[in-house]
Amino acid sequence: MSRSHFGFVCEGAALAASLDVPEGAQARTGLLIVSGGNEIRAGAAASQALLATRIAGAGHAVLRFDRRGIGDSEGNNAGFRGSAPDIAAALAEFRRRQPGLGRIVAYGNCDAASALMLAGGGLSETGRVDALVLANPWTFEEDNAGPSVRALRVHYRKRLTNLAALERLVTGKVSLVKMIRSLVRLTRPAPPPSTLTMAMRAGLEGFAGGVRILVAGHDYTAQAFVEAWGKDARIVTCAEADHNFSGDAAGDWLAMRLLAMLG
Repeated sequence: MSRSHFGFVCEGAALAASLDVPEGAQARTGLLIVSGGNEIRAGAAASQALLATRIAGAGHAVLRFDRRGIGDSEGNNAGFRGSAPDIAAALAEFRRRQPGLGRIVAYGNCDAASALMLAGGGLSETGRVDALVLANPWTFEEDNAGPSVRALRVHYRKRLTNLAALERLVTGKVSLVKMIRSLVRLTRPAPPPSTLTMAMRAGLEGFAGGVRILVAGHDYTAQAFVEAWGKDARIVTCAEADHNFSGDAAGDWLAMRLLAMLG
């Protein structure tokens, strides 16, 4: 596997990117990794760089990039809602540098998954992306949103069946007032789908390729997504995973799902 670093242009701004390719033969399939939040292309604790190494080692090309205003890239940070041009420019550069690619899968976690969903129709109009892997999509309108009703239900179900947690409650180590406030919240009906969720659904409906939605069992963002999204046969869950699929078992699970989509 070899890695190169370079720049490309998006609406007049220079964006930084990294490309991992397998040794020897030209890769026929590629993975575009879109970073979430204000995260640089290496990912939290270099998780995306490590993932790229693993996928390239299995024979696929992998492109990662910093969107405008993030990391080593120029321009203004428009957030995930304004990142469609960055994604399109990255895809064009990926195909230019790897002309032998017959298939590209795009992967994003958290609001990067939301960005791919919002851009869905445009990604498949010209055959730029063949499949999407969407992990723990962000569905909150506010950037600082708290846990959802579903997340609280899961949390307190675990707490109320855990002897150690019950002991902390009885001995006063856990705030009873705070717990009661949260339990009262559980009696309220779930809020209607946000405008963001509806826009994500509309965008994904316009995407013509394959879709896989990955959900981490120990992640409030993922639980809120399931609550807002509803049942979907494309959803698969890694029960013990956290938001970033940390640890060997969750990391292996994520890599296998990506490799399965790459084919």
